[in-house]
Amino acid sequence: MILAVKTYDLVKDFNGIKAVDQLNLRVPEGAIYGFLGPNGSGKTTTLKMLTGMTQPTSGTIEILGEPLLFGKQKIQDNIGFLPDVPGFYDWMTAYSFLIFCGELFHIPTSILKGRVTSLLKTVGLAKSSKKKIGTFSRGMKQRLGIAQALINEPKVIFLDEPVSALDPQGRKEVIDIIQSLKGKVTVFFSTHILSDVERVCDRVVIINEGVILLEDTIENIKAMSDTHEIEIESDGVSIKLLNELIKEEKYLISIELNHQAMTLNVDDLDVARLNLNKVIHENKIMIKKIMIKEPTLEDIYMKVVKQA
Repeated sequence: MILAVKTYDLVKDFNGIKAVDQLNLRVPEGAIYGFLGPNGSGKTTTLKMLTGMTQPTSGTIEILGEPLLFGKQKIQDNIGFLPDVPGFYDWMTAYSFLIFCGELFHIPTSILKGRVTSLLKTVGLAKSSKKKIGTFSRGMKQRLGIAQALINEPKVIFLDEPVSALDPQGRKEVIDIIQSLKGKVTVFFSTHILSDVERVCDRVVIINEGVILLEDTIENIKAMSDTHEIEIESDGVSIKLLNELIKEEKYLISIELNHQAMTLNVDDLDVARLNLNKVIHENKIMIKKIMIKEPTLEDIYMKVVKQA
């Protein structure tokens, strides 16, 4: 497996307080990699080290197999970065801003103009290319920020909380752009909005207080759940009867009752299904709906962080 980002025992210490503690990351090339953690968990500090903006206290960083050394420009030419609060020159237009960013990378004008036009189309700002950035919404600025991070055609792009301050429409627009980059560039983005990660990421890592708690694919992480929920709806009499018939079953962890519904928390989904079907059939209980609730990334995230 080719790695786009690799760290070994990465540490960042601030006056004796470890913001990042022995962090070992393995990010496959071409992946969309979610970097999760509560506020203050060390996400932004890590991204600043990975982009060469902050020097690690100890440990090593490799980008595309090459060591990233603080203050050295060579590897940084292959990465793009969107900070959590991007800054712009409000008097510039979107087009002129991207031209300016491209010139900082010494991209020839003959190539740069076409690239800027293409990027503005990619992020949905082609029709606003001549408008001043000061008139843009927050969502438009975030999309422009992604275009800026892609101007040098990086192989790895780092995004720090790219959707945290956006409304639902703005979030969808930015997440759609991130999804469109899959397979074209490695995307490493930090966030605490779990539904967005679940939608687009191949792999996720959860950190807290600078330490990795869990790292795997979305599918494998969901499969780790040792409990399952079954929601049953019927009339009040049927719900009460079903509760009496199954409340002593060994597969049950808990039962939550409502007047016309019940939620079962079970440790063996297959056994629970067989037992419920048998009890419902033998006692002729009329059921409106039975639904198995799949574990979400949010469920697992909250459990992992709470246990840390």
